Amino acid sequence: MTTLDAIARPSGTFAMVAMDQRESLRHMFDLAGRGRPADDVLIDFKVAVAAELGPYASAFLADRQFGFDQVSAALPDSTGRILAVDALQQADGGPVEDTALDEEAVAALPAGVDALKLLLIWRRDDRRAERVALAARFIEVARENGVLSVLEPVVRAAPEESDFDADAAILEAARELSPLHPDLYKAQVPLAGAGEEAQQRAASARLDACMTGPWVVLSQGVERDRFAAAVRAACSEGASGFLAGRALWSDIVGSDRVREDLRERAVDRLQALSDIVDEYGRPWREA
Repeated sequence: MTTLDAIARPSGTFAMVAMDQRESLRHMFDLAGRGRPADDVLIDFKVAVAAELGPYASAFLADRQFGFDQVSAALPDSTGRILAVDALQQADGGPVEDTALDEEAVAALPAGVDALKLLLIWRRDDRRAERVALAARFIEVARENGVLSVLEPVVRAAPEESDFDADAAILEAARELSPLHPDLYKAQVPLAGAGEEAQQRAASARLDACMTGPWVVLSQGVERDRFAAAVRAACSEGASGFLAGRALWSDIVGSDRVREDLRERAVDRLQALSDIVDEYGRPWREA
């Protein structure tokens, strides 16, 4: 039986790299002044991140659309493999508006996959029950395939919400979805990581109180130089680590020396974050 040890560090905590960005990664190249790159440019970047950061990561998240097999081949055997199985509804240059389960990805599950990940856009609208059902089905599909489930709710305002409070929504989503018992819950950082240490810890403690199992934080929406402090605060209050992409490699998108920059900058970031989760994180078996 596969357990979370397959994607965890020896400490029982998680230091995982996310590289499943799709059209958002293409847009990042555009913002970096490189235009809208072809698919092979995106795949090459993902493979480079896997080759340089994979040896230091407890697990690596990638997508089927842009080179999962190539990415997986670049990883050492010691690094867990997580496959994104979310079909994204996303306009060019815009955020993901909604998701569904990628049935084709599930049907053609590659060998060596340890876990599946589903991004779920959570809103206070008339489709809440539908999204809960989607999350429950995803968790069951992972179990049926003998792999782990990583559920990633990301909160957004409903069209009619004029007083949307993202932090309140993060808590509400956790109270609604964590009781479905995904193997691992991937949460947004409270306060977008912008609070002082005491504020971050208090907000993280409120989030931990909503959880029914192990959880980690993602880095989207957090300033890169504040992410380490946010991870430390979250882990101090019950989180077991992180599954992050942009905080590690976003400033290297479009570089003329990708491999060198990854080695010189991103590896140090990942190792520093790994030290934090080893020191402060709650081992998953204790969650």
